[in-house]
Amino acid sequence: MRGHRAHAWLRALFADVRTRLQGHDLFLVSAGVTFYAAIALVPSLVVVVRLLAALIGPERVLDLAGSVGRALPTAQGAGEVVRGLVATAVDVGWVPALVALVPATVYGEGLRRGFARVSVRHPEPAPPAVRGRIGAWKVRLKALPLLLLAPAGFLAVLEVAPFLVRLFGSGVPGSALGVYIALNVDWLVVSPVLVYVYRVLGPVRPGWWAAIWGGYATGAFVSGFLQGFVLFLAIPVDLGAPFGGYTQVGGAVAVCLWLWVFTALTVYGYAVTLELQRRRAVHRVGAPRPGAGATPVDRRP
Repeated sequence: MRGHRAHAWLRALFADVRTRLQGHDLFLVSAGVTFYAAIALVPSLVVVVRLLAALIGPERVLDLAGSVGRALPTAQGAGEVVRGLVATAVDVGWVPALVALVPATVYGEGLRRGFARVSVRHPEPAPPAVRGRIGAWKVRLKALPLLLLAPAGFLAVLEVAPFLVRLFGSGVPGSALGVYIALNVDWLVVSPVLVYVYRVLGPVRPGWWAAIWGGYATGAFVSGFLQGFVLFLAIPVDLGAPFGGYTQVGGAVAVCLWLWVFTALTVYGYAVTLELQRRRAVHRVGAPRPGAGATPVDRRP
């Protein structure tokens, strides 16, 4: 009986999410946000690696990056790409690293704009927080703490890499255990970031209860797709074949495709988080307030 009620509750929740997304092309919105992600990807890596090198030393960072490279599949040469990017980033000076903060924080602005689209629950009018000016630089400043704290999460991923290398070289059972450990490490690193993003960067701010549930649930799917991306890197296909043999172009398109998937999951997760908050508010008061739009959540100009 309890399982039946939980199933009915989830069906009702996702029906509400579909209602919220009516009139919004999630894939198109996510494609627009992916443009910001593509700009921010390499500068973010430069900033995070440079900060981490200052904390634990360049040699240690390079050693751990080598372990990550060995843990990745060799079919697409992803390991060499990772090692090359990290080797370049640890040698970047502090002035170029500070300059990289400008494009690195642009993804936060893109997410804010994508969240604004799904903050309006069809067919209700947009709340003042969504109708108002977004304030790009204010959003970028709010995204800055994520970059400053990112070395801690990045270090966790790097530190587990040597252990994963040993597991992946120990046969099928060890490889399965390695995938499971990597999945959970990614989930524990990504989910708090999503909680912060949903709570702080969105134009409509949900409560901590909804942000935590929405962030960790979305983080589970994002970490799963990260493992899917690693599996994709193990497929020995010529990425440049559809692009006249230009492998670099094919590789860039493949990365953008996966960024689009991650972004779509993140934006959808924000819509779920807002519905969690709305249903919680309705449950507390017994009925929605007239014209409440996104319902009892914090409004921000």
